[in-house]
Amino acid sequence: MFMKFGTKVIHAGIEPDPSTGAIMTPIYQTSTYVQKSPGDHKGYEYSRTHNPTRTALQDNLAALENGKHGICFSSGLGAIDAVVKMFKPGDEIISTSDLYGGTYRLFTKIFGQYGIKFHFVPMDDPKLVEEKINQNTKLIWVETPTNPMMNIIDLRKMSEVAKKAGVLLAADNTFASPYLQNPLDLGADIVMHSVTKYLGGHSDVVMGALIVNDDELAEKLVFIQNASGATPGPQDCFLVLRGIKTLHLRMERHSQNGKTIAAYLKNHPKVDKVYWPGFEDHPNHAIAKKQMRDFGGMISFTLHGNRLEDAKKVMENFKLFSLAESLGGVESLCGHPASMTHASIPREEREKVGLVDSLIRLSVGVEDAEDLKNDLAQAMSFI
Repeated sequence: MFMKFGTKVIHAGIEPDPSTGAIMTPIYQTSTYVQKSPGDHKGYEYSRTHNPTRTALQDNLAALENGKHGICFSSGLGAIDAVVKMFKPGDEIISTSDLYGGTYRLFTKIFGQYGIKFHFVPMDDPKLVEEKINQNTKLIWVETPTNPMMNIIDLRKMSEVAKKAGVLLAADNTFASPYLQNPLDLGADIVMHSVTKYLGGHSDVVMGALIVNDDELAEKLVFIQNASGATPGPQDCFLVLRGIKTLHLRMERHSQNGKTIAAYLKNHPKVDKVYWPGFEDHPNHAIAKKQMRDFGGMISFTLHGNRLEDAKKVMENFKLFSLAESLGGVESLCGHPASMTHASIPREEREKVGLVDSLIRLSVGVEDAEDLKNDLAQAMSFI
């Protein structure tokens, strides 16, 4: 049965519990399952390998991304780790130069020492990616929107580059969520989510996921998922299933509030630059408009003078925007990428993409927009 997105989040992959009729997927809090005879079981043997609560979530996530296979991990980085484990020493991966600091750290500090080579390039121009492709290239890794500079990468064009070269294309879709963007529909082979963020939506769970269409690719990733063991527990899967049921409602409000707050910041006399793809003068606005359904609630901005002490004063004096790692929850958060999420990236590399000391990243929540504007106004008064 065809379902639109708002119906999918509630019904796709979800069935009432066959034993009781419970409409909510139960938390199957068990580590193992009784077998009638060796190998004769009901589809479940051990909960690292399979768990009914996780199965329901994986099926739901696959449906939301218009994919065939959903594969969940204990964190977003656990999901990325599984992707890179498909490759071997001597293989090369091309990544966007503006990306989450944890991804950069995993690539360079963990897999770099095992002989996998990474190239970090701006992806506004596909030719820069093509220049790095050689016989050893196996994967192009994309974030869009990027963290924290809110750059938009044209997934269709990047897919053309990848397919021409015979390499895989993976897209980190965390900032957009499946509500705003579906990379598989735009040519990606793998979609990654830090489920912790918008999919969970309530800052109470840590999880990652991969969604793919190709059966062979799914088989490889499921093998790594089980063999490496970075799997989420059933309680976490239950929490995400519950969070997803309001994803469409939350994302509508995040996007509405994001538009209001971005406009407010753009007109504030103490703000220098505002990074939000909904502005018509954003360098990638046309691409964002083409491949996203709306522009979301993630915003980064810098202050005139680019003084770290000014950024600290603003963040220390918020009343509603909480200074904390992460994003995508119902509550508004602020962060300082240079010292928090992106501290693992060398300063000179950060500044090449515009990540300066005064840059503040906002995850605009679902509170009343007027209250959020008032909070920004009072915090800015301290500089």
